[in-house]
Amino acid sequence: MNKENISKIIKKLRESKNKRRFKQGFDVIVNLKQIDLKKPDQKVETFLVLPNGNGKKLKVCAFVDKELINDAKAIFDRTIPKEDFPKIPKKELKNIAREFDFFVAQANCMVDIAKVFGRALGSKGKMPNPKAGCVITPGTNLKDLYNKLQKTIKVVTRSEPIIKVLVGKEDMDDKKIEENIAIVYNTLLQVLPQEKNNIKNVLLKLTMGAPLPID
Repeated sequence: MNKENISKIIKKLRESKNKRRFKQGFDVIVNLKQIDLKKPDQKVETFLVLPNGNGKKLKVCAFVDKELINDAKAIFDRTIPKEDFPKIPKKELKNIAREFDFFVAQANCMVDIAKVFGRALGSKGKMPNPKAGCVITPGTNLKDLYNKLQKTIKVVTRSEPIIKVLVGKEDMDDKKIEENIAIVYNTLLQVLPQEKNNIKNVLLKLTMGAPLPID
């Protein structure tokens, strides 16, 4: 992907935007082709770390056993001890699933997490995922993991052959947004079965604006 093209599109979007009362985000939209989402091996589901983050503060919840309770409480936005799983009201499960962006789990809690939280988290694709480093052991550096998750995004195809991810906010430097876009594109080349041949086009848009093609 040509970085000069990315730079030009970012500038065009900035010049054409209308003033808003909030910071708009830059969204990358990748339309795919020659992909059959009914085939599991052609679905895209991966996590990547944006070098500059995307400007969004992410909330992380931890499910842990007694070995990690104190450390987790000092770092994560919410910590739910294993012994408290059965005490969570069923009506609260969906609220928890909506409130947090990532869920971290101590490995020996996974079976109980699946029983109690599986339906609420699974429907939103938020079960603790080892691909994102979210299944942990007592030896895990929790602070490093929390900081890493602040820059982590999930790249996934759902019901349509389209990928959409937030790569920055309008108060970020253009170069940082360019670097993030390049990482998303290069990661897709690695996970798509036919690499570049599966990419129909790549668009960039502001939250409230129309998309413009990059390439």
